[in-house]
Amino acid sequence: MTVRIEPLTGDAARAIVPAVAALRVEIFREFPYLYDGVIAEEVRYLEGMVDRQDSLIVGAYDEERLIGASTGAPLIHQQESFQTPFEGRGISIEEVFYFGESVLLPEFRGLGLGHAFFDEGEIHARALPGIHICAFCSVVRPTDHPARPADVRTHERFWRKRGYEIIEDCFAHFAWREVGGEGPIDHPMQFWMRPL
Repeated sequence: MTVRIEPLTGDAARAIVPAVAALRVEIFREFPYLYDGVIAEEVRYLEGMVDRQDSLIVGAYDEERLIGASTGAPLIHQQESFQTPFEGRGISIEEVFYFGESVLLPEFRGLGLGHAFFDEGEIHARALPGIHICAFCSVVRPTDHPARPADVRTHERFWRKRGYEIIEDCFAHFAWREVGGEGPIDHPMQFWMRPL
């Protein structure tokens, strides 16, 4: 198995939006997101992001098949609910590159592709003027959540190894419809960050 990683911007990123949208809908159905997504909505979100030249999609390919992707853009291009928690802590949103979401098909996990996604995102962020911080957020679920698999693998240890730390009491809230449920439901999203 030979997997290649491609950082994409502009037209190249725009060309893979439909495939990334489909992957996001498929993979975010899993715990912890349990997101009952709609491809058309994901396409709209991604198209809005890739319209900016300073945004990034990192694609992971097995031959010509897209098997994973990671997104990112400066925080100034994100919605206000993602900016406000930083402004409330005196962190300039102009200095922050925000990693959106990373998705990867299960059979390709554990091969180091998560590190590749972060490596490419951080390289891209360092090349942007005025960016000094990388950040992302992750949904918070209780340890006794009924949909939590017994063998679930969390990412906190991986994120800490990459140098990211929780920003205490720093949350955004985002609503989505959950698989098999009513919706949309509000979800707390915990921020993590690291200086570049």
